Amino acid sequence: MKEKDHIAGAVLHWFDQHGRKDLPWQKQRTPYRVWVSEIMLQQTQVSTVIPFYERFMAQLPTVEDLAAAPEDTVLHLWTGLGYYARARNLHRCAKQVCDAHDGVFPQDLEGLEALPGIGRSTAGAILSLAMDTRAPILDGNVKRVLARYHGVAGWPGQRAVSDALWSHAEHHTPRARVADYTQAMMDLGATCCTRSRPACELCPINSGCTARALGQQSDFPGRKPRKAIPLRKRWLAVATRAPGEVLLQKRPDSGIWGGLWAPPEFDEAEGATEWITDTLSLPPDVCQVDAAFHHTFTHFKLEAHSVRAHLGTNRAPGNRVECAAGSLKWFSLHPPPSVGLPAPIVRLLARLSAETALRSD
Repeated sequence: MKEKDHIAGAVLHWFDQHGRKDLPWQKQRTPYRVWVSEIMLQQTQVSTVIPFYERFMAQLPTVEDLAAAPEDTVLHLWTGLGYYARARNLHRCAKQVCDAHDGVFPQDLEGLEALPGIGRSTAGAILSLAMDTRAPILDGNVKRVLARYHGVAGWPGQRAVSDALWSHAEHHTPRARVADYTQAMMDLGATCCTRSRPACELCPINSGCTARALGQQSDFPGRKPRKAIPLRKRWLAVATRAPGEVLLQKRPDSGIWGGLWAPPEFDEAEGATEWITDTLSLPPDVCQVDAAFHHTFTHFKLEAHSVRAHLGTNRAPGNRVECAAGSLKWFSLHPPPSVGLPAPIVRLLARLSAETALRSD
């Protein structure tokens, strides 16, 4: 059999010598632990995920714990990882596993893919890594290895390209040591067949690699067609009060910051000013507009200005106010709130905390 037709042996031999075997989710491996790690690792590097994963598991060690946790707790543990729809789906999925499956993950692809936020590759990872069941995966690292090895041209987001890569993934997945092989392919892409400057001389399957033979490693896989990234300007109504509190609003479940807490957001400075004056019964001249801060999302760039007002006394609305726009609540800045917060808002609250500390000195 030609190497081109079967690479598992070489990949497993490489894994025995060079593969990663001490990642947190490789210890006490269960479907729950593998599933959480796979969701966190979507579009996020291992080094970034590890501290989040360890903190998450320390607080929510079982699927039952996750299902029973308040949404704010889940989103708080996710704060800083981004792509918060992953966390909301994680929470929904845990509830479904507990309610419909008695806390036990399905043991087949169809059952796993029916759960919120679990696609074909994540389902394959749960089956192969946690249940040692033969199932191919196709995460970003594996796509890169297979696209280069077989010379599959084009962006993997295109159906024909994706189908070709899935066919190769299915063909190469062995029947024995499937968990090791799955981890090996992910490790190969993460540590050897990297996006830029791949270490081809260290690759166990370099002799059969099409991209290497052509000297075109950087051309595989194909890149997503580029589009101009639009700029969105927003103004945030930022109200603080003594001794050190900030008024935040829980956003609707949908959208980029769905389910997270943040200052109310407006398309114009006047809208933010009007909201502050109406909600807190303040004159417009107490509001000041700060210099912009910036944050880049996958599909757009954000330019945000804080429209700020500070109340020296506790004459604002009480601990919780319900309004048509959503739920409002005063949070202490020292320490920061233990709820889900977008990364730019975490930084904003840190600045506000420092300023209120200086004001009280």
